[in-house]
Amino acid sequence: MDTVQHPSATWEAVSNGIVFYRRQQLYTLPGKLPNLADHLIAGCKNGGPIALMRDTSKLVALGRGGPAFTKSQIQLYSPAGEGLLLFSWDQGRIVRFGWTFDERLVVLNEEGVYRLYDLQGDYQQFSLGNEAAELGIIDARIHEHGLVALTGSLTLLEVKDWEGGRPLALAIPGLSEPPHAWAVIPPDQSISRHVEVLLSVDATILAVDNLESVDQRISRGPFVHVSPSPNGKFLALLTFSGLLWVVSSDFQRELVVLDTLTVGAEGPVNQVEWCGNDAVLVTWNDLASLILPSRDNLAGETLRYLYFGATFVVTEADGARIVGQDVCDFIQKVPASSVSIFRPGSTSSSAILFAAWESFLQRSPKADENIRSIRSDLAAAVNECIDAAGHEWEPHWQRKLLSASRKIRMGILDLYNPTDFIAMGQALKVLNAVRFYEIGIPLTYSEYQYVSPAHLINRLTSRNLHLLAIRVSSFLSLKPDVVLKHWASVKIARSKSSTVDGEDDEVCRLIVDKFEKLGGGEVSYADIARRAWEVGRTGLATKLLDHETRASDQVPLLLAMKEDRLALVKAVDSGDTDLVYHVLLHLHKRLPLGSFFKLIEDGGEQLAPASKLLQVYAREQNREMLRDFYYSDDRRVESATLALGEAAQMTDPHAVMTAVNAAEKFFSEDKDRPFEAKMMNESVRLLALQQQFEKDADGKVKFFGQSVSETIRTCVLNGMSKKADRVKSEFKVPDKRFWYLKLHALTAMRDFDALDTFARSRRSPIGYEAFVRHLVEAGHLKEAASYVMRCDGPKRVELYVLCEDWRAAGRECKERGDKKGMEQLRKSCPNSLIARELDQFAASMK
Repeated sequence: MDTVQHPSATWEAVSNGIVFYRRQQLYTLPGKLPNLADHLIAGCKNGGPIALMRDTSKLVALGRGGPAFTKSQIQLYSPAGEGLLLFSWDQGRIVRFGWTFDERLVVLNEEGVYRLYDLQGDYQQFSLGNEAAELGIIDARIHEHGLVALTGSLTLLEVKDWEGGRPLALAIPGLSEPPHAWAVIPPDQSISRHVEVLLSVDATILAVDNLESVDQRISRGPFVHVSPSPNGKFLALLTFSGLLWVVSSDFQRELVVLDTLTVGAEGPVNQVEWCGNDAVLVTWNDLASLILPSRDNLAGETLRYLYFGATFVVTEADGARIVGQDVCDFIQKVPASSVSIFRPGSTSSSAILFAAWESFLQRSPKADENIRSIRSDLAAAVNECIDAAGHEWEPHWQRKLLSASRKIRMGILDLYNPTDFIAMGQALKVLNAVRFYEIGIPLTYSEYQYVSPAHLINRLTSRNLHLLAIRVSSFLSLKPDVVLKHWASVKIARSKSSTVDGEDDEVCRLIVDKFEKLGGGEVSYADIARRAWEVGRTGLATKLLDHETRASDQVPLLLAMKEDRLALVKAVDSGDTDLVYHVLLHLHKRLPLGSFFKLIEDGGEQLAPASKLLQVYAREQNREMLRDFYYSDDRRVESATLALGEAAQMTDPHAVMTAVNAAEKFFSEDKDRPFEAKMMNESVRLLALQQQFEKDADGKVKFFGQSVSETIRTCVLNGMSKKADRVKSEFKVPDKRFWYLKLHALTAMRDFDALDTFARSRRSPIGYEAFVRHLVEAGHLKEAASYVMRCDGPKRVELYVLCEDWRAAGRECKERGDKKGMEQLRKSCPNSLIARELDQFAASMK
């Protein structure tokens, strides 16, 4: 016979037995918590911890039982009453504290400074800005993804996320005094997807967002409690006179109007919170009253729960968690699947299925009869049993429900997909493990689906429950990277720092062994190395980075650690040019120029690729740096080449000559480059001479920057023959080149008289065939023919043909008695007239 209480034993019916609510005792807390009535409390959703701070406005009796702590301390407890953290506060008067989605405690003071504490006591500190500090913060509301602060000037500031961003000013509400009560609807719950602030002012409510402040024009106020539902669709409002008004968030539909004085409680209301989205929980000392809408009247229906002493309620998405002096309960609406199976007298298919399973265990033939009666709805019944198992807290009933669905599925539904069954079994095993009082995370199945297993694992690691987190990760086939990194960070922080390498070696070995054993060697060491460096363990950080396989993760940390050479070596070894450039530019910016160049020069062949990449970059982006690099490395030839390259891009004559002089100096300092030094010297002389020529021509003729040959050509083209001869003489231009240059220049000028005079001035060192061919190429056939007679006899016929003077070619053949040549001319002549003349020449030769 079962000794475990039946699930429906704690149910209480409302709405004429259609809806049920249950109070599930999660943990007993005898003597673990201080008197809740003497403290300010903030609870974290999704089965999270609670934070307590002494309420300085109340007197505390000495000698009272339970833990005690001073007014400057904040204590964190798990829902099971286990102490998680105690820390002191020394940053001014605390205005408000609350929890983020990832279980960090936000503490805000009156100067606008807020800290985010994790469960190990480490914190990040941010500020709302100088203006907030000057005005002061008089109140705030904290939600999971941000906060809204009320300043001393009665304006509202919003902080989005928890990255320390600049606060945003909301619309000005136009208040003359602080509101009686106010609340925030987070962005993910509001219709506008922006934060909405509800302020109780006089008899109405002001709705404020980032754009406008809207008076809702109601007259039931003022209100002392304003509480939005978890989905943001409803509001629970309590007036000074004790009237509870539950209304839609647009104030168009009333759900409950109840005078709480009729409930029978004594003293003021402590809290007005939501139990899921379907009911409101109003608490006094010793009493919690659950109020639900009713179809029959606006007064609703009420369920009473008695407690000893003060309580604190944490609203959850599917219920409410009540923390009392000696117990932690969870009140929720009984899920539909549980009602369908366990409600007395239920005839649903899932209830029949569960009854059939119990009959089967008792070997009763009634089991087969029940199964046959729901054959058509069997699959749906199995699914409902699986879902009900997820909503039960007792492992006994979880097993019975899953066993019923498994056996029936295996025996009858051969094609049934078991995915949901397997997933539910895994989820329940994880949930039962974290609900255990030593862990103290009373997460419901609905919340588990909402927050995700990965988030749950993060919560376990934040409590240093690494072994359980690793086992959950392995059980759910999730990567253990997050757990291993957190474990390693804690290991490093707790291990003793030592100047002896043996200590670092031991810690490094433990971390590497654990990572390779549990992480499969895929866990990044860079984050752990950074943590080691942050706590002053540079040697350990370097050793850990040696095991990191991704250079892109190694290098940034090595740079931060100022391990410059090692960072550059790792970047070069990776073969990633972008990473090498990143290191080079970082070092160039941080190090003195001499130290930067020395680091690269001392690297030898190992850093040769980095040296080449630096030169490529500097040549395109920073010539000054390249010049300094060549100079520091005593690279004279490269320095000279760079100077010449810069000279080629310059337009100022003086700068060009300075650059060429510099190149000459660099070449002259290299004993293997005398020729180049001489060439640079001649270049400087040529540039000086060209400057003189331009001056003589009053700047009308451009010489500067031309070569020797171009200078001679320019002189000839502009009638400066003496200057051309001077250039020839000073730079020892060979006669042949000079004649060619002058031939081409005079031909270009069409100054054929000057050309003839030049040809007669002396015997041509290039012969006269060059004259003929160049003039023919330039299209001056007649002028070209006049130079043929000065050429060698054997070539004259060919040259006359080239000049298209066939008659002269025929006469030349006749004079030479070249019959064969005459015959070839006869065959290649262009027309019959010339052919007859050639025939006459040929006849006269007989």
